Amino acid sequence: MLRDILILATAAAGLVLILSPPMRRWRFWQAMVTPLASIIGSGFLVLGPILNQSLGVWSPAAMALLALIAFGFGGAIRYSIAAGAHGSPPGRLGALAETAAGWMLAFSYVISVAYYLNLLGAFAVRLTPFDTPLAARAVTTAVFLLILATGLTKGFKALEGLEKYAVSLNLAAICGLLVGLGLFFGDTATTTGPVLTPASVEPWAALTLFFGLIVTVQGFETSRYLGAEYDADLRIRSMRAAQYVSTAIYLVYVTLLVLCFAPGKGALDDTAIIGMTAAVSPLLPLVLTVAALAAQFSASVADTTGAGGLVAERSKGLIGNRAAYAVLVAAGIALTWTADIFAIIAYASRAFALYYALEAGIAALAARRAGQGGRAAGFAGLAVLGLAIALLGRPVE
Repeated sequence: MLRDILILATAAAGLVLILSPPMRRWRFWQAMVTPLASIIGSGFLVLGPILNQSLGVWSPAAMALLALIAFGFGGAIRYSIAAGAHGSPPGRLGALAETAAGWMLAFSYVISVAYYLNLLGAFAVRLTPFDTPLAARAVTTAVFLLILATGLTKGFKALEGLEKYAVSLNLAAICGLLVGLGLFFGDTATTTGPVLTPASVEPWAALTLFFGLIVTVQGFETSRYLGAEYDADLRIRSMRAAQYVSTAIYLVYVTLLVLCFAPGKGALDDTAIIGMTAAVSPLLPLVLTVAALAAQFSASVADTTGAGGLVAERSKGLIGNRAAYAVLVAAGIALTWTADIFAIIAYASRAFALYYALEAGIAALAARRAGQGGRAAGFAGLAVLGLAIALLGRPVE
């Protein structure tokens, strides 16, 4: 009972703080919350159970490495932001790479929306009598059609105001989850001791699975496209802070989860976190479900809007936003009915890895033009790593 009260109190306090006028007026927080929410918006729902099932006690080390790789790609994007702010011309090859990166990001958004909405569908039916893959896919399809109808008629302006509340609810739920896991770990460690589970996969399988999870730490790149709202220095500092904070959240979350729970028996499903947290508190499944529904819907609207804008911009108006929305929804529905959520996660990871490879290549070209050979080599290495992730990443089996 005390644990339930502390979880609710923490989540409520977090929500009040995040929605407080001083926080909402703080420019640094405004610039930081968009990449932060993108990074942890969906990943925390699936990442912990996936790592626990496959890597056991090695999960925190894998999480740290995943965050380090993401920070490297974030560094490449931050370098490009700074180079653009200083007026450095991209050059012919750089301009071509930037065009390719824009198209690649638009394509990545198509898959990421399918990822978000399939999670939404799974969580929407998880606590109901209709908890079946068919029902989850039906919900996902209905939401896709709702988004399409909204985009084709009124546009997304009416929904954009909901984003700050969805993000706030999601962050508050994560605060409650971390407190709950911390208290549960304290009880577990003093009675039966921490759970120490060995990895269940071979090193090569672990590496390729690891590569297929890059999308769970994706989202920091949104800072690059906020130039109309924030200057380069603020975007750079807030993106770096978002990656630091998200890394700390993920490391605490994954460490507590693997030390509290042995991997589940049988196949892993996309809502495994609900069953795990039910042992912590009967309130957490409901809190996480509500937060998941709000966060996934908000993220899908944001990425749909972003994809439409990128396609319209890169095609110089030949393909309008509405046509892009229609293609995105058609592709998302096709993915929903032909692939499971873990396959979609791997597809999205590969797409974003290609985008990050292009961004790292752009940064390498800019560093070479600036006479910074060491940095150029480092960014080129990141580009090769991005290509390797795109080629080798595989879904959870």
